[in-house]
Amino acid sequence: MNTMDKLEKSEIERLTADKEIPEFSPGDSLRVEVRVREGGRERLQAFEGVCIARSNDGINSSFTVRKISFGEGVERVFPLYSPLVEKITRVRRGRVRRAKLYYLRGRTGRAARIAEKQDFSRKKTKAKSE
Repeated sequence: MNTMDKLEKSEIERLTADKEIPEFSPGDSLRVEVRVREGGRERLQAFEGVCIARSNDGINSSFTVRKISFGEGVERVFPLYSPLVEKITRVRRGRVRRAKLYYLRGRTGRAARIAEKQDFSRKKTKAKSE
């Protein structure tokens, strides 16, 4: 590992020390809470939509979230390790067969739906008998 990789890794650890980034992939529905500054005040703004792309590039990693707002498609690209991204929540998992879902841009309504990924791995829990 060269010096730049070491610096990048330590910077990623520093930025993610106080927040947890969930495991997600394209097709998943996400709720991203972003810190917005309006005048002298700050507030959290939620942006909820489908992750259509993810770019894993070290500290420059980013992901694109798309939603339909008032009949118009809206996409935002978020840097994964940005201090303005307060919280990322995976709402549901999507079953897709592509890494980039740019084809959703041309679809609306029912054609733009993504099936939910089923999780068949059941964890067996023992009932405590007392």
